Amino acid sequence: MCSDMKHGEITLVRLKRRADFLRVARTGRRHGTVGLVLQTAPRHGRTIDRSEGALGIGGIGFTASKKVGNAVARNRAKRRLRALAADVMPARAAPNHDYVLIGRTATLQRPYAKLRHDLLKALGKTGGLTRS
Repeated sequence: MCSDMKHGEITLVRLKRRADFLRVARTGRRHGTVGLVLQTAPRHGRTIDRSEGALGIGGIGFTASKKVGNAVARNRAKRRLRALAADVMPARAAPNHDYVLIGRTATLQRPYAKLRHDLLKALGKTGGLTRS
């Protein structure tokens, strides 16, 4: 499985280290909706990746706590969030920002269109939405 999501102009690199998740939670902005919670923070380190023809690099991570349910439910919630991010983030995410999507219990049953609306709303509220 590839650890990067590259679609069009922005490359989203997977956040895997706990320190990255903690930095986004500590320094970034947060907005909760019915279906998910979004945390966003400016990216530190690499900012522009011209070698791949990308506008910018952003990090993205996914998590779901045990409140969501057992391991099967948590994995399903994260799969839904990954699919949602692959659909929305490359076109809408601001370059040079890190994002963490946190699953909630409602992530499992919420229709995809409403989850998409939740993510777009959270992007707008946290300032992680592109200006264009």
